[in-house]
Amino acid sequence: MSIRTFVLFSFLFAASLAFAQSPQGMAPSQGMGMAPQNMAMSRPTVGSQAPNFKLKTAEGEEVELAAMTKKGPVVLLMLRGFPGYQCPYCTAQVGEFMGRIKDFQAAGSNIIAVYPGPAEGLAEHAQDFVRGKTVPANFYLVLDPDYSFTNLYGLRWDAPKETAYPSTFLIDRAGTVRFTKFSSTHGDRAGADTVLQMLHGLK
Repeated sequence: MSIRTFVLFSFLFAASLAFAQSPQGMAPSQGMGMAPQNMAMSRPTVGSQAPNFKLKTAEGEEVELAAMTKKGPVVLLMLRGFPGYQCPYCTAQVGEFMGRIKDFQAAGSNIIAVYPGPAEGLAEHAQDFVRGKTVPANFYLVLDPDYSFTNLYGLRWDAPKETAYPSTFLIDRAGTVRFTKFSSTHGDRAGADTVLQMLHGLK
C-alpha cells in the first residue's frame, strides 16, 4: 500500500467514525435529545399491553390510564380534536357514548376521550367542544397538546388539516387491549352498542 493510499484510507475511516458519533449518525431515539416516548409508535393491537399515559383535562385534572384501569375497564376514544374546526363526526360519536353513559357505568367502565391539536388554544377548543353538554362523572375529555399521545399510540394523521386517525380501544383491568377500531377516514367510527357488547364479554 502506497503512503498516499494509506493517508486517504485513514482520512475516510476517521470521517466515518466521526459521523457515527454525531447526532446525524445516531438513531432517532438517541440523537438531538429526542425521548423515545415522543416518537411515533405502532398502534396497540388486540392482546397487546396499552401504553400508559398521563393527560390533563381542560380544567387541569390529571388522568392516568394505569390508575383508571384499576377502577375498571377503560373505553379510549381518539378524536380528531381541532383540525381548524369542531369535527361533526367526533361530536356525533361523543354524543352517542354520552347518551349511553348509564350503560357504561353499569359495566363499571370509564371513558377517556382524547382531544388532540396544537397546544396553543387547545384547552379553549376542547371546552367549546363540550359546551352545552353535561359531562358525566365517568367521562373524561383530555387534551393532547402537540400530539404526544397521538404519536405514542401511532395515530398521527400527518396530512394538511388533519390531526389524528379516529380510533376506539377497549382496555381491561390488566391494561390489555381487548378491542380496537381504527378509521382512516373521518367517519366509520365504533358505535356504543359494539363497545358495550365487548364490555359485557369481559371476564
